[in-house]
Amino acid sequence: MSPSSRKFGFVVVSNRLPVDRIEPENGEGSWQRSPGGLVTAVEPVMQANDGAWVGWPGIADREYDAFESDGVHLVPVALSEAEVADYYEGFSNDTLWPLYHDVIMPPTYHREWWESYVRVNQRFADAAAAVAKKNAIVWVHDYQLQLVPAMLRTKRPDLTIGFFNHIPFPAYGIYSQLPWRKQILNGLLGADLIGFQRGADAGNFARAVRRSLGYSAKGTVVEVPEKGPDGAPAIRSVIARHFPISIDVAGYEELAEREDVKARAAEIRHELGDPDVVMLGVDRLDYTKGIGHRMKAFGELLEEGRLDVRNATLVQVASPSRERVETYKTLRDEIELTVGRVNGDFGAIGHQAISYFHHSYPREEMVALFLASDIMLVTALRDGMNLVAKEYVASRIDDDGVLVLSEFAGAADELKSALLINPHDIDGLKDAIMAAVEMPQRERQTRMRALRKRVREHDVERWSASFLDVLSGVNPDRAPDLETGDDDSDHPAGEK
Repeated sequence: MSPSSRKFGFVVVSNRLPVDRIEPENGEGSWQRSPGGLVTAVEPVMQANDGAWVGWPGIADREYDAFESDGVHLVPVALSEAEVADYYEGFSNDTLWPLYHDVIMPPTYHREWWESYVRVNQRFADAAAAVAKKNAIVWVHDYQLQLVPAMLRTKRPDLTIGFFNHIPFPAYGIYSQLPWRKQILNGLLGADLIGFQRGADAGNFARAVRRSLGYSAKGTVVEVPEKGPDGAPAIRSVIARHFPISIDVAGYEELAEREDVKARAAEIRHELGDPDVVMLGVDRLDYTKGIGHRMKAFGELLEEGRLDVRNATLVQVASPSRERVETYKTLRDEIELTVGRVNGDFGAIGHQAISYFHHSYPREEMVALFLASDIMLVTALRDGMNLVAKEYVASRIDDDGVLVLSEFAGAADELKSALLINPHDIDGLKDAIMAAVEMPQRERQTRMRALRKRVREHDVERWSASFLDVLSGVNPDRAPDLETGDDDSDHPAGEK
C-alpha cells in the first residue's frame, strides 16, 4: 500500500507539521522534530494509535510526499508564497491575532486575505478527509484553521471532530468587528467538541454564537440546527468548554536535575556579574507579551533607587517572530531602543541593567536560565495560556524562585500562588517586583511548592487525555477507542 493511500483512525490537523526541514549546503535534506507542547502532548497518542498529522511543512512553493517520522505518518499540505503572505501572515496574524488579543494592535481587514484563508482551510480539510478512516477522530488545532471543522463535516459526516483554540477568544464587542464573524462561528461549530484555554473564552464564544447566529447556548452546550438524514429539522449538540493546556513537566524536571544544566545555571549568574537578584523574561517578540511594560517598570525602579544595577539585573530573551510583518519590525525597534536607553542611563562597568537576546535557545539552556533566575516576569497583556510560566515552575526543583504573573494570561487561572499583577498598572507591577525581591525564603518556597503541585498534577499528558476522553464520548457508537497513554490521570507526572 502506498503512503498516500493509507487511512488512519486518529488524525491531527494543525498549521505546521511537527518537524522542520533541514537542508545542508552539501548533502541530502532531512526532517527534525520541532520543539513545542503540542508535539509532546499528541505524539504518544498518535504512536499508540497509528495516527496521521496533516500540516504545512514550513517551506513555501514546495511539495512533499507523505512520510513517516518517529512512528507518526506526516501529510504535508503545500502553500505558495502568496498564500503564506495572505492566509498566514495576513489573515491569521494581522487580522485574527490582534482581534483575538483584545485589539492591543488594530486588526487589518482585507477581502483578498479572507479569500485565501477560505481556500487554504479547504485544502487542509480535503487532506484530512483523504487520510481519515471511516468514523475516525480528527483533532483540528488553532485559529489558522477555524473553517476546517465545518468543511470536514460537509465532506465526511461520519467523522468525530474536535477543535482546540490555543489563543484567547475575545468578548463579543470586539469579535463583532470581524466582517466574517458568522462564517468563522459556523466553521467552528462543525466540530463536536470545541476546547478553549479559559472558561471565560468558552463563555465569550457562547455569547458570540447567541448574538450572531441566534442559536441556543446553555452552559457548555451549543444547539446547532440542521437537517437530519431524512431532511427534517434536527438539532446537533456541540460542546464548548475549557481545557487548559500544560507542558511536559517530567521532561523539564529531568533536565533541571542534570549536573551539566545546574553547572550552566551557576555559570550564567557568574557571567551576569553574580548579582543578588536575577530577573528573567522569556517571550516570543510579540506586542501581546508586555515586554515594554516590564522594562519600563524595571527602569523606573532603578531610577528611583529601589533597585541598584550592581545587585539586580534583568535578562530578556525575545525569540524572533513574524519578522516580515511590519508591526513586528516596529516592535523590535521599540524594544531594542528601550534596552539601549535603560542600559545607557543606569548601566555600570561590569554591571549591565538589561541583558537582551533576540534569538531562541535550546531547552537545556532555557532550563539553566530558569534555575539561574530568582524572579520570572510574565507580564502578558493578553495570553491564551503562557506555557513559559509553567516551564519556570516545573524547572524549579529546588522549590525556590518567584513567579510574577499577569492576570491576563490563562495560566493565572491555575497558578494562584504566583504574584498576580495587572501589567498596565506600572506602579503595581513595580511593587510586585519589589515584593518578589524582598520575599522571605520560607514564603518563596511555600508558594513555589503550591505552584509545582498544580503543574505536576495537570501536565500536558493529562490535558490531551482529558480532551480526547470527552471527544471520544461524543459519538461512542462511532468513534474508535484511543490509547491516550494516561491510564492513571489521578497521579502527577513522575509518580505513576
